[in-house]
Amino acid sequence: MDIFTLLQKFKNDEIDISEVEKQLRLSHIETVHKIARIDTHRIKRTGVPEAILAEGKTKKDLKNIALAQLKAEGRSLITRVSPAQKNALLDLIEQHHLPYIWNDCADTMILHQTEITKTGGRVGIITAGTSDIPVAEEARVTAEEMGCEVVTLYDAGVAGIHRLFTGLGKIIDSRVDSFVVAAGREGTLPAIVAGLVDTPVIGVPVSTGYGEGGGGKAALLSMLQSCSVISVVNIDAGFTAGAFAAKIANAIAKARNSKQ
Repeated sequence: MDIFTLLQKFKNDEIDISEVEKQLRLSHIETVHKIARIDTHRIKRTGVPEAILAEGKTKKDLKNIALAQLKAEGRSLITRVSPAQKNALLDLIEQHHLPYIWNDCADTMILHQTEITKTGGRVGIITAGTSDIPVAEEARVTAEEMGCEVVTLYDAGVAGIHRLFTGLGKIIDSRVDSFVVAAGREGTLPAIVAGLVDTPVIGVPVSTGYGEGGGGKAALLSMLQSCSVISVVNIDAGFTAGAFAAKIANAIAKARNSKQ
């Protein structure tokens, strides 16, 4: 039970003060079959939802955790879902008649019983190549889950730099509050974007590329050595990049809204 519902029940004399105290003490952590402890107040405390990383979890455990989080918070974001895990989640969805959103590119699943509250934050997401899109889509799903509007420009890498210039202006015109820029191979694009805009840029090295420095390593080192000012997350860390960009955007939106 979320805090608003709890207080509404107290206001309507449906529960007494001792029950409110009890629920507040219990509400921070939801224990699931001794396999997980869901941090149900994370998004209220930090602004970032607790995502369920499917990678490494059994199908049974994943289903139990996802359902428990959905019941506790009204939404459940699951990342890095394998084909077998997807089928298990679809069985859960059919069994409980749950609304869901599947992103086939990012391999993310959202179970939802409540709608997202729009914050007014705006995030721009750019990729160097088509191969970088799955990581960018994970960032997009995350930022949207945090209430942001997302504007994208995909396949705008430095080998055809004119593609960036023709698309970047449209994103700037959207007045985004932060950028996520995903690039593999030599990872040049985030530094270039940061040299063209006055908005925070988060670089995401992607594990494309091969041979010496492949797997995202050259991209990571290149971004860490960027002359233009950027922040950098780990290789393929789309969730982290999307969450950080959304935190920036939401903070700016909050300040913007307070002046209206």
